[in-house]
Amino acid sequence: MSEQSTDLRETVRERYAAAAVKVTEAGTACCGPQHAEVDENFGSARYATDERDALPAEAVAASLGCGNPTAVAELREGERVLDLGSGGGIDVLLSARRVGPTGRAYGLDMTEEMLALALANAEKAGARNVEFLKGTIEAIPLPANTIDVVISNCVINLSVDKPAVFAETFRVLRPDGRIGVSDVVADDALTPEQRAERGDYVGCIAGALSFSEYRAGLEAAGFTDVEITPTHSVADGMHSAVVRATKPATSNAASVARNSDDACCTPSGTSADPTLTVTQAKSASGCGCQN
Repeated sequence: MSEQSTDLRETVRERYAAAAVKVTEAGTACCGPQHAEVDENFGSARYATDERDALPAEAVAASLGCGNPTAVAELREGERVLDLGSGGGIDVLLSARRVGPTGRAYGLDMTEEMLALALANAEKAGARNVEFLKGTIEAIPLPANTIDVVISNCVINLSVDKPAVFAETFRVLRPDGRIGVSDVVADDALTPEQRAERGDYVGCIAGALSFSEYRAGLEAAGFTDVEITPTHSVADGMHSAVVRATKPATSNAASVARNSDDACCTPSGTSADPTLTVTQAKSASGCGCQN
């Protein structure tokens, strides 16, 4: 990763850590948690009142997304759902309610402060079918072919390596698995410089792909049935959009194996699970380590 990419990732981490701390500290005050929203185009306003009322106030206050992916992912009883960039846990908790006790909802976040807030919110909500994981969306710490649905709420545009995000999402999905993502997408006519002029990177604007770039990225990773539907404007030529796509029921086995080489490993090629040897990790279903 380049120095600039590392700096951008740290900027994103610091911004979301600060948002989590703000919600957590305000939650202990007499007036309750203060919303960490950017503007009217982002945050808890994108959720129905009955959804917000059913969750801990801290989970609602920590919402920074541009949509409501659980409303478009068509979650079903018993499914396994993964939320990329789960923040304070609002979408994980809503997903857990939709998939029921026979299903499971995973949240992935790189920010310690957000993970701590999400765990506290899950405890307050009494959610037992949830699990929060620390990691980046470019290297998802789950085995291949284990997730039915991947959701995300205005997070993929923050990644400094979107092809890796698409490849990892494809890898962890089961055949016939699908994505239901809310994200910020730019008009094809806008240059990267023009996107940057409309907002900073952590504000979900400068890192946004165009409609054609988003489609091409998903298709290059192996997805089919790609649909990108704008829902509302967030800036001139920039839109919150619903993104749907499917992993084919039969995909190239070699491609799946190649994408899953590091599913259970650290960058150095050792087992990410200290209780497993590299050989044991290699033999685990759907994942392995490089030598």
